[in-house]
Amino acid sequence: MTGNETRILVVEDEPTIARAIADRLVAEGFGVDVAGDGPTAVERARAYEPHLIVLDVMLPGFDGLEVCRRVQSERPVPVLMLTARDDETDLIVGLGVGADDYVTKPFSMRELVARIRAVLRRVERPQSGAAVADDAAGSVRFGPLEVDQRGRRVRLEGREVHLTPTEFDLLTCLLRNRGTVLTRAVLLEQVWDWADASGTRVVDSHVKALRRKLGQGLIRTVHGVGYSLDAAS
Repeated sequence: MTGNETRILVVEDEPTIARAIADRLVAEGFGVDVAGDGPTAVERARAYEPHLIVLDVMLPGFDGLEVCRRVQSERPVPVLMLTARDDETDLIVGLGVGADDYVTKPFSMRELVARIRAVLRRVERPQSGAAVADDAAGSVRFGPLEVDQRGRRVRLEGREVHLTPTEFDLLTCLLRNRGTVLTRAVLLEQVWDWADASGTRVVDSHVKALRRKLGQGLIRTVHGVGYSLDAAS
């Protein structure tokens, strides 16, 4: 493993699936470590310091949601969750505890690698790329929100709110287009770097996660069209 290698921790309790994911990621040039249960995953995340975690929801010991909570409390890291559940509530909870994206089983390895690369691109994206009118400190105020673009930090009524990299990029995309209704397809292109509109549910899930953290009044749904950022009443 070279010093510049991107490290990925794969957390999956099914050995066949874990091995297939690890082999494909190694072939793609990533460094890979594997854990098969919740406690081991937290320990390996601490020791391995991965750049991204591929995390199954259903794990022995404790589940992937608890893994995500514990890992994010120690060192924020992008998380791509794997789930066999098609329950939107579970997906929202996963996003709420710090996951950046999710893939529902069964999935193709090509899709998984593409989603991993998309998350990594968002994390590595220059912070000045989403510039809007700001003050000398790089901060933007909008209603009760204060968004520090350079530090990628958000405060709500003075209280810091933890956002995942994807949530932060979604918020700043809406912020720099405030007053404009953005379709899900536009958001997918600008935030997720997806060229098609096949992942509209991903947008909806992240908007719901943002609303859980920032309140219901800031992001307005325009039914049949998309979303816009509105000043709090």
